[in-house]
Order: sequence, then C-alpha cells, then structure tokens
Amino acid sequence: MKKLLSSAWVLLVLVVLIWGSNWPIMKIGLRSIDPLWFTAGRLMIALVAISMLLLFMGRLKLPHKQDIPIVFGVGLMQFAAFVTLINLGLMEVNAGRAALLAYTTPLWVTPGAYFILKEKVSGMKLVGVGVGLCGLLTLFNPFAFDWNDASVVKGNALLLIAALIWALSIVHVRKHQWKGTVLELTPWQILVALCVVIPFAWFSETRPVIWSNELAIILLYNGVMATALAQWASMRVTQMLPAVTVSLGFLMVPLMGILASMLWLDEPFTLTLGLGAALIVGGLLLQSNLKK
Repeated sequence: MKKLLSSAWVLLVLVVLIWGSNWPIMKIGLRSIDPLWFTAGRLMIALVAISMLLLFMGRLKLPHKQDIPIVFGVGLMQFAAFVTLINLGLMEVNAGRAALLAYTTPLWVTPGAYFILKEKVSGMKLVGVGVGLCGLLTLFNPFAFDWNDASVVKGNALLLIAALIWALSIVHVRKHQWKGTVLELTPWQILVALCVVIPFAWFSETRPVIWSNELAIILLYNGVMATALAQWASMRVTQMLPAVTVSLGFLMVPLMGILASMLWLDEPFTLTLGLGAALIVGGLLLQSNLKK
C-alpha cells in the first residue's frame, strides 16, 4: 500500500512538472510553426503513442455505441478546440499568464455543474468563484492591462474561451454514462479532433513551418509527454489518491508554468500577475471540498 501511494505521488509531481513546464515550451515552438499545425502535430504523435500503448496492453478496440457522444464531445471540445485556442492565445500572451488563464477552468465548472447537472453548490464554492473572479479582474485592470492593444485583448480572450470550453467538456464527462475507460476512448477522441483540425490548418495557415531539431523535440514532448504520458498519469493519480489531493496538486500546474516561463523566457513577475495568481489559486482552493 505504501509503495502504491509513493508511486501515486511520483506520478502527481511528474504531471505537474510536465504540464507546467510545457507552457514556455509551447511558446518557443510557436515561433517555428503555426498554431493549428502545432495542434495537429501534437495530436498525431499522441495518437500513435496512445494507440501503441493500448495495442501492447491488448485494449485497442472500437468504442461502444453508448460512448460515441463522449468521443465526439471530448474530441471536439477538449482536444480540438481547447488545444487550438491555447496555441492561438499563446501567440499574443506571455506563457505564464496564459497558463494561469487556461487553468481558470474550475471557476466555470461550478456554474455549469449547477445549471446543467443540477448539482448542489455550497456557499464555500460560491465564495471560491467570487475570489477567483476577483483575481481575473486584477489581471485585467486598466492600470496593468493594455485594452487598446487588439492582439493582446484577442489572445487573452481566446485563453478564457479555451477555459470555458474545457469546463463544458468536464461537465459532459461527468454527465456521460461510460462503457469504455478514459484511456481506451482517448485515441478515438484524438482522431475526431484531427479530422477537424487538419482541414482548418490546411486551408487557413499560410506561414511555412521552420523545421529544426528543436521543433522536432518540442512536438515529441507535446505528443508523447504532455498528451499521452501526462494524460495516463493524471488518470492513474485520480484513481490512486483522494480527489481533494489531486485537485490541490493540479493547482500547482499554472504556478509551475509561471515559474518555468520566468526561468526560460525571462518573463517578468509583476505585482498584478502575483496578486491575480494568488486570488485565482485561492479561489480554486476554496472550491475544493476540504471536508473529504
């Protein structure tokens, strides 16, 4: 039992490191490749990696007809829309700030769960949403945010839309009655996403890809580590550790993203970013059911 718990903690730390450090890595990669082709490349590599894993485990199979809605829902929202939007947003926004905005997702899950799933929402969760929204207002206050720069406004808006879409995907996942496992359905969800992303990339992206060893490593890291391995590890952690522990651990991802961006990209750590991050993470912390 102790060994199992130790393995779970190692996996949790691994997920935080992989996802957190990936924000500056993605920012660097976008210097050489357009956002949609970056999404397509990452997903294609992840599809191969996860399919090979399932084939090795003897679990690669067609999804049950009951799981078709979740295959299309998660494929379109989480893999196609969310990943593409964060790449588009990263073109205009610092990586650390982008990580923080993308991880506001739990703030939007609470109202979604209340209105769509009819789940009860405690007073503490409402307070958490309020504190988190204060953090967003801090990040977008006119003294620290240039509302006249259309590209910056667009980038920040895309990241918030990405967080909203991820929240809708989470609500859909909660509502769905699963037949297959998350891992078994992942390659089919990625395949759905690729069927959407590749045509869009083909007809809309015009900047040529600047191939290099650096870009190849970044794509491999995103496909194998940040998508295939981290997704599997996050699922195992969720199964092995209490839900509160997992949710609190994942709060470290945007903070890791900010730290990694400061170290690798020399992004400044401003008072506004620090206060906004403290309020948003504090709001997410309040939403965790600490009584469990």
